[in-house]
Order: sequence, then C-alpha cells, then structure tokens
Amino acid sequence: MQSRLTVTLAFSLALAACSTGSAPSAPGAPAVAADHPSGPAPADALALLTEGNQRFVSGHLQHPRQDPARRTELAAGQDPSAIIISCSDSRTTPEVLFDQGLGDLFVIRVAGNVLDDHALGSVEYAAEHLGTRLVVVLGHQRCGAVKAAREVVASGSMPHDHIASLVEALRPAVLATKGEDAEDTCKANVHDVAQSLRDSQPVLHGLSGSGQLKVVGAYYDLDTGVVTFLDE
Repeated sequence: MQSRLTVTLAFSLALAACSTGSAPSAPGAPAVAADHPSGPAPADALALLTEGNQRFVSGHLQHPRQDPARRTELAAGQDPSAIIISCSDSRTTPEVLFDQGLGDLFVIRVAGNVLDDHALGSVEYAAEHLGTRLVVVLGHQRCGAVKAAREVVASGSMPHDHIASLVEALRPAVLATKGEDAEDTCKANVHDVAQSLRDSQPVLHGLSGSGQLKVVGAYYDLDTGVVTFLDE
C-alpha cells in the first residue's frame, strides 16, 4: 500500500510540474488545483467557442494565437479555456471548428467521442490541475462510429477486433434511439457522455455539483459548419 501511495503522489507531482513548467511542490503542500488560477468562467469560455465557430462558418477565420510569440509564452505552461471531447473524425478538428489557437483547447479525441478511464483521467487533470472550467462533448453529423455501432447492434453479431469496445460504449445510445435515425443516436450519445462526466467520482461530480465546472453537449453539422450546443 505504501508503494502504491508513493507512485500516485509522484505521478501527481509530475503532472503539476508539466502544467506549470516549475518544480513540483513538496509532499504535504497544498493541492495544485488550489494554487492554479481558474480559467475563464464557463459562460465566457462558451462565448469564445461560439464566436470562433461563427467565424469558421462565415469564412472570416482569425487563426489567433498561432505565432512564435504564443509558442514561447506556452513553453512555461498551459491554461486552456475549454476541454473538448470530440470524435477522431478528420473533419471535426476542434481548433479549426472553433477558430482557436495554440494552447486554447485541451482536446481529447476518440472515435464516437466515447469515454474510458484514460479520457476521464485526462478531463480530471485539466479541470483539477489546469483550472479549466468548461467541458464540451462534441458529436457530429454522419459519425462513422455511430453508424457502425447501429449496424452491429442491428445484426446481433459483435466484431472480433478492438472496434467492439466502441460498439459497447455506444450501445446504450443505439438502443435508446431504436427506430430513430443515426443523428438522434449521435445526440443521445453526446447526452450520455456529458451526464457520465457530471456523475463521475471522485473529481468531476464534485466540481460540477458545486458549479466550478460546466459540462455541455454539442453537435457539429458537417454540411453547414455550425456547432449547436445541446445542454447549455
């Protein structure tokens, strides 16, 4: 038990050093989250994303904070304004859809924007250690992972490769939208993932319940470029 506690503490301190660029605090020091300044309020972070998406849709992109000066600034540490859990689909890059710059978004990407322990740990890190106060679960139109999951569930046969894990993660949304179309399944999955984040113990449930963290769902329309927020 002592060995496990030592490893856990060492990992936490290493994460703190990565986020600030400084040496880790000594054992017994206050938690990193208590010393790290919080990012923008959720409403302000959401407004930044909305404004950026409007620029993307209209074609008036600014490509902000992507110059050498920004790179130099970020060498000392990061302070992202939002956490984005998005699909790995090559058409849905969050920094492009929201016209954001280097260091603006803490992005976690996996097919079907589903959750596992690695993704949850990443969200916890950004929320607890970097002070990021907004999480966006971003689904999208014509999601291949959702389409595949619907087909597998309908056929009753499970694939023998690692795609099976994605199907299992998407199965609740598929079953909940039986008889509806794939876009309804996509939105149901976004809702499920967002709720799972709000309910996740021991970190995110407390932050969400106290108002320190806001979790919202979103849906990206491939045809128009518009991101619609579902759970504001």
